[in-house]
Amino acid sequence: MVVAILQFDLHIRGAESIKDKRRVINSVKDTLHREHQVSVAEVGMQDSMHVSRLALALVATDGKYAGQVLDRISAKLRARLDCEMGDASRCLLNSLEGADELPEGPATDAQAWQDLDMEMLKRAGETSDRALPGENVS
Repeated sequence: MVVAILQFDLHIRGAESIKDKRRVINSVKDTLHREHQVSVAEVGMQDSMHVSRLALALVATDGKYAGQVLDRISAKLRARLDCEMGDASRCLLNSLEGADELPEGPATDAQAWQDLDMEMLKRAGETSDRALPGENVS
């Protein structure tokens, strides 16, 4: 199993308000989700009127297929007329080593998912001050 992550900046052309920006961002998110079955979220620069940072993720059986999907998505984003793709980074995460040997049980499964979440955030260059689900905040 491979988890592929693409993080990219979009420069919105002609946006005169946050509402204009949202229209473009929602169109991009909906199109990518519908055509490529990927999860897409705005992860930065939400208050900027002309720039947004988005991230998308997909799960695939092999890295070659995941890379091809990310290539098609990048080409599609570069061809859009309402925005311009800026800086982008991609990351492929292989399945957790030994994940098949984890004993079954809700505590272990939750910990494995939490570890994967933290690894994905770290690799995407993002940090979060928010607690993860099930984590106590002191």
